Amino acid sequence: MLDKIKEMIMGPSTDYKALVSQGAIILDVRSKGEYAGGHIKGSINISVDQLTGNLNKLKDKNTPIITCCASGMRSASAKSILSSHGYKNVHNGGGWSSLQHKL
Repeated sequence: MLDKIKEMIMGPSTDYKALVSQGAIILDVRSKGEYAGGHIKGSINISVDQLTGNLNKLKDKNTPIITCCASGMRSASAKSILSSHGYKNVHNGGGWSSLQHKL
């Protein structure tokens, strides 16, 4: 019952590990300096304020994309930007550090 309530509030849980095994791109939308201070190995860094101008780096709109940042706020914005540009399988992974533990 508690899981159902949590799902209603937060949405369905996402199996990030499975998404990565299926070829998901991890998109870190923090600044270059933040990214240099630590990031998920293999992730791509495009800051959220530069995302719209760099969509050509994310060619396949059907490839799963997991956005992450420091806390989840910028990654939520990035998810909205990507979805509004026709990307079909975008997930907000929240903070990169906590996402790393889910992989």
